Amino acid sequence: MTPACRTSKIGEIGSFLLVYLRVVVHWRAIILLLVLSLATFLIAQADFFDLLVFALFLICIASQFFWIGRILDLGERFIPGKPRRAWLAIVAGLVYLFIFTYSFPGIESTSAHIFRAADYRLRRVLIEAAFWWWFVGSQVAFLVVIVFRTVDRAARASVWVYGKAREAMQGRSAALKPATLNPLSPARRRFLEQTAVLVSATGFVAAGYGLLHGRQNVEVVRQRIRLARLPKVFEGFRIAQLSDIHIGPFTTADYIRHCVTITNALKADLVVLTGDYICWDPKAEREVVGVLAGLRAPHGVFGCLGNHEQEGEIEDSITRLFAAEGIRILRQERAAIRLGDETVNLIGIDEARGADWESDVYRRLRQVKELVIRGTVNILLVHYPAVFDYITELGVGVDLTLAGHTHGGQLSLDWVHRDLNLGLVVTHYTSGWYEKSGAQLYVNRGIGTTGFPIRLGARPEITVFELVRGV
Repeated sequence: MTPACRTSKIGEIGSFLLVYLRVVVHWRAIILLLVLSLATFLIAQADFFDLLVFALFLICIASQFFWIGRILDLGERFIPGKPRRAWLAIVAGLVYLFIFTYSFPGIESTSAHIFRAADYRLRRVLIEAAFWWWFVGSQVAFLVVIVFRTVDRAARASVWVYGKAREAMQGRSAALKPATLNPLSPARRRFLEQTAVLVSATGFVAAGYGLLHGRQNVEVVRQRIRLARLPKVFEGFRIAQLSDIHIGPFTTADYIRHCVTITNALKADLVVLTGDYICWDPKAEREVVGVLAGLRAPHGVFGCLGNHEQEGEIEDSITRLFAAEGIRILRQERAAIRLGDETVNLIGIDEARGADWESDVYRRLRQVKELVIRGTVNILLVHYPAVFDYITELGVGVDLTLAGHTHGGQLSLDWVHRDLNLGLVVTHYTSGWYEKSGAQLYVNRGIGTTGFPIRLGARPEITVFELVRGV
């Protein structure tokens, strides 16, 4: 190679390194510009849900940069020899990328939901559990840090404003003493930093609790439902509801069997199931049906199907499996629940489908309207609770709708607002009882999980309803 070529190569390498160093130095500004550009585009075109998803996406990205930065800080402090931060960043990035790609579901369908073949191997389950613990814990902890630092900044600003006001009113001699109120004192900074670390740890602790205990900490919810047209003989009639079973690595057959035992112990007159029996694997249908076959009630066990059955293309097959076990899945049909000479009408419909989801909802509800029996109570089993708006709009004639789907948000902030959560569940009907235009809806939180196997503030639920007469 000639000296000229060698010089040219060195020049190219030097130019590349110069560009690389400039990108590294200004990466925060570059990312900020990209985010602002995307945000401007979304604000101009998107609806509220898109903006909410984008905000959560930004929190996710920011939290990962923040906590990986803290890990690098610890590495530089405790690893002997203090290797360069760049090498630590590369190692941390590779580990993070491996766990992310190993754990995050691969898209195996063209539907809105994500499916993959079930993998129950212990190694896979442990790595996936660790990933979701970090994914949820890091974001919750990051939000806690933001709140803590916002309060800290507000307190410092208040002290500064108060000090300036006293100086202006009383003169320099009455100024605040730095040792007592100086918000920038080293001792105070160290205390705040240590406190921030302890406070942020609560996010990871909470995520661990939700993973190890919260997702199987079943709650029996007792709900009294008043129905004006309830026949007198049905006064005190009890219905137990199970929903969103989601059999899989984190909702095992043994756990579901435990829920079946709890449900049977409630000694309800009727048991209803409101969809999503599988999680990721359509082949699990036989196992989940076999476990749910243990449900017992004097007036039988009925159910409807959910979106996971539709997207897994097992609606027909799982219906036949349930029928073989004496459980009737209602698909655009009704069943008469009789006591003496009186009847309560139970109706079930499938999940709406197709590109024009709303049109399919209207079509199914017109079918429901034809199945309604006048002069008695009509109870509808449907998986997706947002259908309730269309029920009341059309005046279908259903007195009580029982639904599921939402899991209560899984990461619920119901202490702020009942329908607020961090699980990307955006609906006016997240959990519990609702009333609109004389019709009633109850949304069950389900017993399983999907997406991330963590529940915080939204315990798994088995509901038992007591029907009473009255308005």
